[in-house]
Amino acid sequence: MKILAVIPARAGSKGIPNKNIRLVAGRPLVYYSIKNAQMSEYITDVVVTTDSPEVRIIATQMGVGHKWRDERLCGDAVTLDAVVADAIPEGQWDYIVTMQPTSPTLKAETLDRAIKYAIDNDLDTLISAINKPHLSWGEKDGHKVPNYEKRLNRQYLPPCYMETGAFVISKRSVVTPETRIGSKVDVFEVSESESQDVDTFSDLQSVAKALSEPKVAIYVNGNNKRGIGHIYRALEIADEFYVKPDIFYDKNQTDPKVFGHTAHTLKAVDGIAELFDICRREQYTIFINDILTTSIDYMIGLRSVLPHAKLINFEDDGEGIQKADLVINALYEDDEFPQIHAGEEYYICGKTFMFYEPIKIKEQVERVFISFGGADPQNYTDRLLRIVTKPEYTDMHFVVALGRAKHNVEELLEYNSYDNLDVYYDVANMPELMSSCDVAVTSKGRTSFELALLGVPSIAMAQNHREEKHGFVCNENGFSYIGLNPTDEIIEATLRMYLRLSKESRQHYQDMLLSHDLRSGRKKVMNLINNL
Repeated sequence: MKILAVIPARAGSKGIPNKNIRLVAGRPLVYYSIKNAQMSEYITDVVVTTDSPEVRIIATQMGVGHKWRDERLCGDAVTLDAVVADAIPEGQWDYIVTMQPTSPTLKAETLDRAIKYAIDNDLDTLISAINKPHLSWGEKDGHKVPNYEKRLNRQYLPPCYMETGAFVISKRSVVTPETRIGSKVDVFEVSESESQDVDTFSDLQSVAKALSEPKVAIYVNGNNKRGIGHIYRALEIADEFYVKPDIFYDKNQTDPKVFGHTAHTLKAVDGIAELFDICRREQYTIFINDILTTSIDYMIGLRSVLPHAKLINFEDDGEGIQKADLVINALYEDDEFPQIHAGEEYYICGKTFMFYEPIKIKEQVERVFISFGGADPQNYTDRLLRIVTKPEYTDMHFVVALGRAKHNVEELLEYNSYDNLDVYYDVANMPELMSSCDVAVTSKGRTSFELALLGVPSIAMAQNHREEKHGFVCNENGFSYIGLNPTDEIIEATLRMYLRLSKESRQHYQDMLLSHDLRSGRKKVMNLINNL
């Protein structure tokens, strides 16, 4: 099957002078239509019809044919039908695809789906369109009248397809100097992002921004051993881009349930080889690793498939940091390489925490918050629950939050039978629970930062040797840190001490916690990424 793409690109644009050769995101506007036609799996030949020497040069440099347009076909009143018919070379063509250079955001894969749709349905003509139903008004007998019978919310309105300039796919047999529309016609819906037509300078600004947007991927894993703070941070970072990142995870390491309910695009991969294959194909411009520790070999491999991407690693204490463009280590203090930014000032808190003020210190401790992140591999929660169910603690209320990766949730939820215990699983509004308490017991990960941001005096213990290296959670910053896997005796003794702390002592701890700016990290991290 022979399919010809005809790209009309004249010189005489009056609204935007030299429109078709203007540089948009570093390329002439006409480049994008030519490139899409070249990348199509169906289009066999491309011809640009023009009266512009510059457009002719661009077409020649890109390796496609051109048809010098006669002056009689260059006027404002000349229809595109005549221009396209004039540009068709001699020979047998099955389809003619008209592609306007004013639709640079169209993707080649969308074009190919449309061509396939036209072929499969034996259409004479298929026109690109966007579905934009609106409550609209017209005019009848000199009066404004509604174009609808009943006012409905937009999602319930009937379709309203508006043509875009992206493409018109026509059988060769219906293309004449008067028309490209046959009797069997359909429209092909394209997304709003691919439907932009450049008619005004504001359109030009809009497509320039769209074509310059980064293509972002995030690779993250979280489980019972690794913890799932990586998952929470990846989802927070994903929300900071004005594009929708692809979020990859290894299906052998991560249960998709730990992501919770999210509208982000999650993509499971079966190991690094599959991830690299996808990267090689997609060519992301920003690639973020939040996988705990990277190796030199992994980073070299990633760089080989994404040679032009900015590679950014979070919470990475592996050798791979030497090959990253940027490393953000909020939990560590070591910044031995210039690309490493370490310390609590780069901590990214959850958005909901930004809406809460620090707690007010009460005269006495009444409520205690207990949580050890999403996984709690040391089972600290179990040990605390056994301690606080002793009769001597009946006058104190304990609020316990279990994470998504906790393995024995059903067993621990049975502690709700105690009047002074509230045990929650997969809490939707964590700052609300934390803010209701006077002191806390937690681990050295993400949860301790959240408690510090809310000014909750906290006892902390490490879950593993890696957490022992987390620098922020220490006595000097307002925590009572009692080490890795302390005995129940030490845990209970410290808890008793906290329950008896005076208001003045707890206020002192809170002042130490709040002396650190934990609310600006998101902005600082995104500034570093955007300025790479």
